[in-house]
Amino acid sequence: MPADSARELTYPEVGASLGVLPPGYRHLEVERELGNGAVVFDVAVARLFAWEMHRAAGLRVARGTPPAALGVEVQLGFGVGPLRLPAWCRVVEVVDSPQRRGFTYGTLSGHPEIGEESFLVEHRPDGRVVGRVTAFSRPGRWFTRLAGPVGPLLQRWTARRYLASLCA
Repeated sequence: MPADSARELTYPEVGASLGVLPPGYRHLEVERELGNGAVVFDVAVARLFAWEMHRAAGLRVARGTPPAALGVEVQLGFGVGPLRLPAWCRVVEVVDSPQRRGFTYGTLSGHPEIGEESFLVEHRPDGRVVGRVTAFSRPGRWFTRLAGPVGPLLQRWTARRYLASLCA
């Protein structure tokens, strides 16, 4: 879904998850070796950009969502049935080099959190393929503030599931 001007990013530090993480947020950095070689890299990148990583981690990706690209908005669903929380994000940056691919999305108004998350797949010189999730966030709604330390634990658990789903 292309960017909708009615939804605004909820934070000013756009792109910071690919560099120095800003103060005033919780920080998350999770890395996992996915395998070796060009085939592993290509499969992981395809899964990442098709939102398969999110689906495999248990999130609902709205039907009809195009592959991740700059400006694409995605509605993710956390939870089940009537307890499913909608969470809108916008892709704000795409990394597209021969040995490093991925994207960053930022939270849009109404999202339970405020912040940004980057997803990268790297094909290192020694042949290893590594996935990385980097994020900065803070509670954006009353119920995420009330959840206290459960939020960061859930985010780390989800990041690990994301990366596990990229393994070929």
